[in-house]
Amino acid sequence: MKQEQFVALHEKEWDVLRSWLGQLDRKAQVAMQSEHALDFPQAYRRVCHQLALAQARGYSREVTERLQQIVQMGHRQLYRPPAPRWHKVAVFLIADFPRLVRQQWRYMLVAALLLYVPAVVIYIVLQWKPELAHSLFNAKQLHDFDTMYDPANSHIGRSSGTDLQMFGFYVMNNVSIAFRTFASGLLFGVGAIYVLTANGVIMGGVAGHLNAIGYGGPFWRFVVGHSGFELTAIVIAGGAGLQFGLALLAPGRLRREVALRHAAWTGARLAMGAFAMLIAAAFIEAYWSSMAALPDVVKFSSGAGIWLLVLWWLVRGGAGGGRAT
Repeated sequence: MKQEQFVALHEKEWDVLRSWLGQLDRKAQVAMQSEHALDFPQAYRRVCHQLALAQARGYSREVTERLQQIVQMGHRQLYRPPAPRWHKVAVFLIADFPRLVRQQWRYMLVAALLLYVPAVVIYIVLQWKPELAHSLFNAKQLHDFDTMYDPANSHIGRSSGTDLQMFGFYVMNNVSIAFRTFASGLLFGVGAIYVLTANGVIMGGVAGHLNAIGYGGPFWRFVVGHSGFELTAIVIAGGAGLQFGLALLAPGRLRREVALRHAAWTGARLAMGAFAMLIAAAFIEAYWSSMAALPDVVKFSSGAGIWLLVLWWLVRGGAGGGRAT
């Protein structure tokens, strides 16, 4: 085969492989995770074979050097050391997790409605009839809420405990709520619906009661900082539980066991991302939210900034890569 025919036949393939390898160098293997990722081992074997043919047939130095450069780029990628674990975790949290959340947006929307609609309804009802709070909480619970959010309390949102102790408590409490929300999806999704709705009622009940008795200011100043991470994580855990429950009820064209394995893998990754968000929420709640001395403008502006950051991350995170699978 003449050199011109050889180049014309394979040139497009060389350009695709070279471009793909260049992306790997620039994006630290993000292209490897793309939905349309190249079959690299097969493409690499072909270009090595084509280089051997070009050398054996005595093609020009321009052609052999071009192929040699592609082979060297492929060799670097093929034998490069694996990415450290922290890098994999960072890629998951920054790119893969938000892509997965967007992929499951329908479940996330349903979970958000199940959480927020009851909360808003109960909040409004308690402004109209504050005494109904006694139907939701017992006397001790109401007293504890009043104590924690008393404007005279120097550490709003809690009655005792150091920052470190409260950080540990918040981690355990938040993660347990998210885990129950996700795991309850095993009950054909009904459990996730119940847990989300019940949490919405409790949220609306606490907020509505405190606002009705005049303690709304301290309450909102406390929750605004960490609520962006915490509430969004609960929604995501609930969405993960709902998609798992739907796989049990309606596996579609897949066999039930296959659909369940896929749903479990998707749900587990969503839950892991939600747990990471809850750790961030617990840190903010323990070390920032309880600080009563900070002015309102600092509290509410920082809270708004955190909400915008969370939403931007979930909407735009990993937008340049392929879909999470």
